[in-house]
Amino acid sequence: MVGAVQEGRWNLNRLRNLRSSDLFLLVEHMLYVALGGVLSVTALAALAGVVHTLWGAFTDWNGPNSLLVTVDRLLFVLMLAEILHTVCVSIKSGALTCEPFLVVGLIACIRRVLVITLESSQAKGAPDADSSALFQSSMIELGVLGAPILVMVISIYLVRRASDGGGTVSTGLD
Repeated sequence: MVGAVQEGRWNLNRLRNLRSSDLFLLVEHMLYVALGGVLSVTALAALAGVVHTLWGAFTDWNGPNSLLVTVDRLLFVLMLAEILHTVCVSIKSGALTCEPFLVVGLIACIRRVLVITLESSQAKGAPDADSSALFQSSMIELGVLGAPILVMVISIYLVRRASDGGGTVSTGLD
């Protein structure tokens, strides 16, 4: 009899745990849906800002500065779209994958490289100490950004290769 009661308690506890996990899963999905909605509104607002900036650039051309702002904002919208895609995949599969985060990081690094390149190309006037310092700091930052870009590209390649069944990728922790 005692064994049956203990077995009954165990089943009741198991049922309680199952219900609480279902509740937490529901809350998690609701948070993802809310996050997706906020990200969608943000991406649409950013895209409207890009269209407005691009229209302003066409009507009042002020050189490459408008191009810089447009490309920067477009890449920001692309990052938001990738994050939104990650949220959608998380809701469908119930698991987070690392590849979308690597793609967002790669876009962010490339975005920064483009901004640095366009900003340094706009430096006008005779070479002086300020422009020399700007050039030097830009080159250092570009060199530093090269490392994470390379690491993320290799990581994306390895993740895709492992998920396609193209071979086992060893993490070195096995």
